[in-house]
Amino acid sequence: MQSQSTKSSNHVAEVSSDLIHDVSPALRTIPPVVYFRRPRQKFRLRKRPNVPIRTAPDPTVQSSPGPLVDTIAGLNILGVGAGFTGPGGAFRVDSVPSDSNGVVGATQFVEWVNTSFAVFDKETGAVVDGPAAGNTLWSGFGGGCETNNDGDPIAQYDKAKNRWVMTQFSVSSTPYLQCVAVSTTSDATGPYYRYAFQMPNFPDYPKLGVWPDAYYVTFLMYDDETFLGPRICAFDRSRMLKGAAATQQCVQFSPFSPDIDANLLPSDLDGATPPPPGSPNYLLGFGLSPPVNGQYASLELWKFHVDWENPANTTLAGPTSIPVSPFSLPVDIFFAIPQLGTTQRLDSLSDLLMYRLAYRNFGDHESLVVNHAIALGTASVGVRWYELRNPGGTPILNQQGTYARDSNFRWNGSIAMDKAGDIALGYSVSSSAMHPAIRYTGRVPSDPLGTMEVEKSIMEGGGSQPDSGGRWGDYTTMSVDPVDDCTFWFVNQYLQTSGDFNWSTRIASFIFPRCASLGTAPVISGLPAAGCTLSPANHKLVQVATVTASGSQSGLVSFEVTGTSNEPPGSHDPDIVITGAGLEPRVVQLRAERLGTLGDRIYTLTATAKDLAGNTATAKATCTVPHDQGSNK
Repeated sequence: MQSQSTKSSNHVAEVSSDLIHDVSPALRTIPPVVYFRRPRQKFRLRKRPNVPIRTAPDPTVQSSPGPLVDTIAGLNILGVGAGFTGPGGAFRVDSVPSDSNGVVGATQFVEWVNTSFAVFDKETGAVVDGPAAGNTLWSGFGGGCETNNDGDPIAQYDKAKNRWVMTQFSVSSTPYLQCVAVSTTSDATGPYYRYAFQMPNFPDYPKLGVWPDAYYVTFLMYDDETFLGPRICAFDRSRMLKGAAATQQCVQFSPFSPDIDANLLPSDLDGATPPPPGSPNYLLGFGLSPPVNGQYASLELWKFHVDWENPANTTLAGPTSIPVSPFSLPVDIFFAIPQLGTTQRLDSLSDLLMYRLAYRNFGDHESLVVNHAIALGTASVGVRWYELRNPGGTPILNQQGTYARDSNFRWNGSIAMDKAGDIALGYSVSSSAMHPAIRYTGRVPSDPLGTMEVEKSIMEGGGSQPDSGGRWGDYTTMSVDPVDDCTFWFVNQYLQTSGDFNWSTRIASFIFPRCASLGTAPVISGLPAAGCTLSPANHKLVQVATVTASGSQSGLVSFEVTGTSNEPPGSHDPDIVITGAGLEPRVVQLRAERLGTLGDRIYTLTATAKDLAGNTATAKATCTVPHDQGSNK
């Protein structure tokens, strides 16, 4: 594995303050902005040169379909799009693609499409607020954030602080802005701290990751239609959570540089366990130059560490090249996906890593999961997915797979992992024999590495999109409920009937049974709760306990029993013997040695166990061997 860690002049952080910041009234008190405009195509992402399709078989394509994905369905409701109505009125589709994304919070789910958002009660699916134009969030703020409603939105949830993070760009007028709003509470309809950060050029395709030291956003930068390269910015999270003046630190890559190609994704934290202290944000992208046969064979990992006190110490290290199974892009990236009833093909998005780069710290290892679409010869398009481990050291490709279980085309995916290590992958599915549909698959840790189970349907499409320049989706989101850390939520687009500018979206939740059954914490049993007393004996080991850890339904990741004693220095016999390994029960034996006038022998036993959710249980017991006045050792 080759790597490099350099800080060239191209990687020096640019530092600037927010142009303006304030605190809004409660969102529920702001009249929804109704924003209609003539249908338009969104600014097109840059085209990559067409590359030859791969002719060799993909060794990661799943050869065995496995069982039907074992999940329990939750909500499945109509999201913002054609046919959607809420307290803010009826939604009218006025742009393509949908940019449908959404995220689950403590009690609500927020969906944001290209021009509007809505807030849902996550238990009932009832619409709490919306639909409202995205710039409703910046009513009274002034400038382009208030007057423009340009989309490319991201709705996020800061799980550690129970805050919503909402962002979209302003590009209809200059200066170009990234508009960011952070809620003051866990209620998405309450007040927000609002910010405008200036961008030097058109900041296309922003993607947001929540990290302990910053909110990280990546962009594809343009000057008119000239691609300028990827850009990564860090916004000062600690100050934005308080509504204080905040700065951004940004690094601009050169276009088509030897370092990186296409987009970067920032790592986004899932779960209750943060990354190790001081961990940089991990950024992932494709390498630039494909091999001569047109196949790409690596991912590139970067580490962005921001120093808010002294920006001169901010570093961007990398890239580390992570070899993966070779893959290729469709011959025509933008018109690769067929549909039933029309010759119009859809954008495969295969030149982009798809949102999110989901990070999770399991304690004994760190994992990143991500996906993108690839060509399968001339016949189809499938979803390639990866799990990477040890990003803070030497990254390891733990597993990879290409999900393409039949001749249908799969793309526009999003992937995440729950606290039990289950993985869920949602995507769009289409072919010349079917309308675009929404489906998902998944896997549990006991499945063979690199495999997913048979997919389930969230919504089968009722129509195809005959025009709109082939634009479809652009991105979507698989998120994990921050309360149980088990329930997956997926949002994606489909059509109820054929037509242009009439897409709908669907919001669905589901859970893997094993994760649902995980206990709130491990339970340790077998240690004598009231302690114990052993009769003195010469050179005799006495079994005092069989200690077990349970209560997490095989969700344990560690279990250990240790002991100490006040054994006099120089003793040659083992004082404490503990047998058992891994998650097995531990048999504890103590030596009931005669100590004579040396006093009582005291044993202190400690048992600890940790589960996949990061819950830890500890139990202690003390055993005593009274001193024997009639004997010396």
